[in-house]
Amino acid sequence: MTVLDIPELALVALVGVSGSGKSTFARRHFLPSQVLSSDAFRAMVADDENDQSASADAFDALHYVAGKRLRAGRLTVVDATNLQPHARAGLVRVAREHDVLPVAIVLDVPEALAWARTEVRADRTLGRQVLTRMQRDLRRTYGQLAREGFRKVHVLRGPEEIDAAEVRYEKLFNDRRELTGPFDIVGDVHGCRAELESLLVRLGWRLHRDEQGRPVDATHPAGRTAVFVGDLVDRGPDSPGVLRLVMGMVAAGHAICVPGNHEQKLLRRLRGRDVRLTHGLAETMAQLEAESPEFVSAVASFVNGLVSHFVLDGGRLVVAHAGLKEEYQGRASGRVRAFALFGETTGETDEYGLPVRYPWARDYRGSAMVVYGHTPTPEPEWVNNTICIDTGCVFGGRLTALRYPERELVSVAAEREWYAPARPLTAAPARPDEVLELGDVAGRRHIEHGYGSLTVPAENAAAALEVMSRFAVDPRWLTWLPPTMAPCSTSSQEGFLEHPADAFADYRAAGVDRVVCEEKHMGSRAVVLVCRDRDGGRFGPGGGVVHTRTGRPFFGEPLDTELLDRVRLAIGAAGLWDELETDWLLLDAELLPWSAKAGGLIREQYAGVGAAGRAALPAVREALDSAAARGLPVGELRDRMARRHDEVRAYSAAYRAYVRPTEGLRGVTLAPFAVLAGSESSYADRDHGWHLDLADRLCAADPEFFTPTRRQVVHLADEASVAAATDWWLALTAAGGEGMVVKPYAGLAARSKRGSLLQPGIKCRGREYLRIIYGPGYDEPEQLKLLRQRSLGRKRGLALREHGLGLAALDGLADGVPLWRRHALVFAILACESEPVDPRL
Repeated sequence: MTVLDIPELALVALVGVSGSGKSTFARRHFLPSQVLSSDAFRAMVADDENDQSASADAFDALHYVAGKRLRAGRLTVVDATNLQPHARAGLVRVAREHDVLPVAIVLDVPEALAWARTEVRADRTLGRQVLTRMQRDLRRTYGQLAREGFRKVHVLRGPEEIDAAEVRYEKLFNDRRELTGPFDIVGDVHGCRAELESLLVRLGWRLHRDEQGRPVDATHPAGRTAVFVGDLVDRGPDSPGVLRLVMGMVAAGHAICVPGNHEQKLLRRLRGRDVRLTHGLAETMAQLEAESPEFVSAVASFVNGLVSHFVLDGGRLVVAHAGLKEEYQGRASGRVRAFALFGETTGETDEYGLPVRYPWARDYRGSAMVVYGHTPTPEPEWVNNTICIDTGCVFGGRLTALRYPERELVSVAAEREWYAPARPLTAAPARPDEVLELGDVAGRRHIEHGYGSLTVPAENAAAALEVMSRFAVDPRWLTWLPPTMAPCSTSSQEGFLEHPADAFADYRAAGVDRVVCEEKHMGSRAVVLVCRDRDGGRFGPGGGVVHTRTGRPFFGEPLDTELLDRVRLAIGAAGLWDELETDWLLLDAELLPWSAKAGGLIREQYAGVGAAGRAALPAVREALDSAAARGLPVGELRDRMARRHDEVRAYSAAYRAYVRPTEGLRGVTLAPFAVLAGSESSYADRDHGWHLDLADRLCAADPEFFTPTRRQVVHLADEASVAAATDWWLALTAAGGEGMVVKPYAGLAARSKRGSLLQPGIKCRGREYLRIIYGPGYDEPEQLKLLRQRSLGRKRGLALREHGLGLAALDGLADGVPLWRRHALVFAILACESEPVDPRL
């Protein structure tokens, strides 16, 4: 058996004369979707796969499709003769354009066999002289393939060797997705051995030394792996000592390392190239002169074996010396290696004569975290899920490591300035906290926060930008948006689409033992940010804001200000300003009745349906009664229309239960159920009992304006407690209530036993309320059967993503992070609302 090793991602060119068995080989070893046949593309453009005059257009189309596949990271095989240099050059060009390796598999069979196979094919009309010319071209091809750029060339001679061949896929050297960490990623060391030792010790590593006391390895008791981002050498006092330690750790399997541009330059010098001794290389060469030839040779071998970058932890982490754009990650080409080593420049130089780096990280929208060095910075800063951890140790700054996945930065100070920097190591002018930039929110973005991560598609961001820029309140006041809420699992109980038993089962499956069932108020979600004084304090002018769940002003002036005054007075009367030691509070609430905010929606969407049904169905029944009196067999239809009439009346009664007259704020009430944050504090870690107790105190302070939230605390392991809550829900919904929201009693930031965020709330809606949502006759058996097939996965995932963003925004609000950072999180919540999800869920 002949084993053909090819990369998992490559452009494979099959090379051989007509009749050599290329198509048969392709069918045997590759998926049909992976193979692009020149014959098939000729047929595609000319309706005849033998029409050689269509070859130019056929290969143009083939190259286009190959490029699309390679861009998507898919192995692509080209089934053509590929005997002419210009044909192969086109394939090599496509591979290089997409930074993948071109591979050639040559099938060489005797000309007589190829001719015999060709003669029996009715669709082949080429003459023997054409095949003889192909055979000559094949012989010339052998020595050219490697020079043309094919990184691997496999030659199979004769039908036996071709039939015995097996294709084996190999990962690229940069693909280390199987390594999941945890990692300690170390920034540019530049010969600062003492600082490296100190940093490793601070990170918990144990140094191991040789007989001369030199560190030659390090191990971590927790099994962590060190990752070095390159530039181990030059400028500092002991580049050989740094190399000895890092090489030992890599050899022992305790570390991995990517090369920096300084290692690349050192290697060229050690190989005898004419390299200028600048930028610290002279110091390194002088230090290496004191080392043995064996050590210097080992250094050259070590540096030569370093891979441009690593993709780690299932693709969630990328480490490269100068960073790496998303389209280069996991690819292999000279262009990828150059970017990983040197980054990208604008072609300009600054006032110090140094190249101006192109800020690629500002445009980065990839899902993988990218950790890099190369350009010293006074303070590491996260930019679009990337971070530079070169903090200029050799220039008198610090040596920094990033602990992954903890995202914790650990640094040690330099013992001294070992090398004077060409550009002063000073912090760039800080961005004003209040300045918002379009680049913070526009386009496809990946967001990492303390509760998870997500990617915001560009189209969702555009939709959110439309709402934010035209309708939303001042961003300084827009501190949080409520997440969407998923319903409980679909009930199988007769007559029910949603039932408490399924909501309890959902949380029980997540390991929750106690929940609170809160009455679900049928109104409009209102977020209230109110300041103790009307001057607004940290948020700017104004005493507060009340906005909808999409960030829009609730009523507009003057009603919003009047509402805020009522809330402010109630908070003071309840003693909460002083008790919580805060100058502002953020409340999550429901404003009642539904008609106060949604009057137009009720008239246009719901009342019209009810009025039409109530007007038409009696006339239908009267006509059917007349028909029955004449002896026509319409009894079944008449009964069905009678049921429809009853359902429409029930539908009308359902939405009318949430309608009452209001004038201004007269008749309007507010039902708060969570106190989200105050001065320098997020209350997400408080249990729901705490939140509801404060809400009760507001109700007591102003019972005319505030509506209490009735609730039941349920111990899920106690059957009596579960039964009592179920009976409470049945009574609540029978009396016209919408239903309830079941929440983990532990609070907003509650987690499952596996450590993942729990759903912040699961709604369980009553039978009559669901009539408004799904239509008057939704509870007919055949309709319920269809509705029970609803899919909740997307809605639940969306709720968790929005909830995580909201918690991160509350933390940022309490911690006083810049407005532009908080706003990016709130904006992402609104962008998530553009996801296509069934609005009835």
